[in-house]
Amino acid sequence: MGTRPSGDYANYEIVLGKRLGSRGAASFAGFELIEIPGDGMLLRGRVVDQAALHGVLAQVRDLGIPLVSVRRGEADGSPPADEVPSDRPGG
Repeated sequence: MGTRPSGDYANYEIVLGKRLGSRGAASFAGFELIEIPGDGMLLRGRVVDQAALHGVLAQVRDLGIPLVSVRRGEADGSPPADEVPSDRPGG
């Protein structure tokens, strides 16, 4: 496993099993917060490295919010490779 160059980042989508109140939302500055059907919430944003991702996940844990999923996208904002249709060039 290689190391990431300084300043490189990845986009992440983190799905929570509960919506955040205003206090909880303040813990995730820099993330786009999207309410999803039911009682869930999607956090979408850039994370500098894996240590920073673990910090975000620790915030979720500390707030007592159920974690549903974590998905990594590409630094350029493209969707994760498993979401690129196979008939698309390069996919």
